[in-house]
Amino acid sequence: MNIFIFAELSQVLMRKSFLFSYSEGADDWWNEIGGSKQWQSGPTYYILSASYALVSLVALVQLVRIQLRVPEYGWTIQKVFHLMNFLVNGLRAVLFGLYKSVLLIKPKALEMLLMDLPGLLFFSTYTLLVLFWAEIYHQARSLPTDKLRPAYYIINGFIYFTQVCIWIFIRVSRSPVAVEAARIFFSVISFGTALGFLIYGGRLFIMLRHFPIESRGRQKKLEEVGWVTGICCTCFLIRCLMLAVSAFDKDADVDVVNHPILNLIYYMLAEIVPSALVLFILRKVPPRRVSDQYQPIK
Repeated sequence: MNIFIFAELSQVLMRKSFLFSYSEGADDWWNEIGGSKQWQSGPTYYILSASYALVSLVALVQLVRIQLRVPEYGWTIQKVFHLMNFLVNGLRAVLFGLYKSVLLIKPKALEMLLMDLPGLLFFSTYTLLVLFWAEIYHQARSLPTDKLRPAYYIINGFIYFTQVCIWIFIRVSRSPVAVEAARIFFSVISFGTALGFLIYGGRLFIMLRHFPIESRGRQKKLEEVGWVTGICCTCFLIRCLMLAVSAFDKDADVDVVNHPILNLIYYMLAEIVPSALVLFILRKVPPRRVSDQYQPIK
């Protein structure tokens, strides 16, 4: 009996030793990449820059297509959404293309301003979808919509004002507590955005499901709302969790030059892939409007 117990214990110890050595190997690999000048000055940030530039170009093409199709409608939410996508991704592409200069800027407040500003614009861009869905839901339920756009402007104004105050506090105090506050603030607004998508995207999804099955475009709109809600909720929750962790753990901090792989994974999951998927899902342009003066031959 003792022999069998000893053999089983030996196997457990061997498995533990293997897992420990594997964990150490993974840590060594991660630290080696983090400390490698080849990775820091290599393709990682240029891959991010090229990816953002591609998404920005797609958004611009979509904006031009919509403008050529319905120029008489002016600046609709759909057009503003694509314009802001073009600006956000274009700005990210420039910042990562010039990362050697941007990520080493002093003082810290200026560096954070350059890196956080696209995140704020990303928030404003995708809360436009929440506003759009909220207006559709309220109109379908015969609810008032006159307070929705003022609420959007007030919320965005408050967030930008608070972020400016945080940047000023970081510049004046030069305390790590201010940097932690900035990360936590971004984490909170990311969670709020995910909640907004869940509330209004979920409401719109449920409402569309109750439409008659034979309704034209019902199934396509149902899938569109469901996919966009899921994608946006996921990306903002990833941003929320990552920023909350990075506020207290420097090893999880993004936007630093010695974390190239972490930056690549984070920005791919939190911005690039979600933006590309949403632009693909919302690629359909409005139908061409027939002039009121045109009378078809009977």
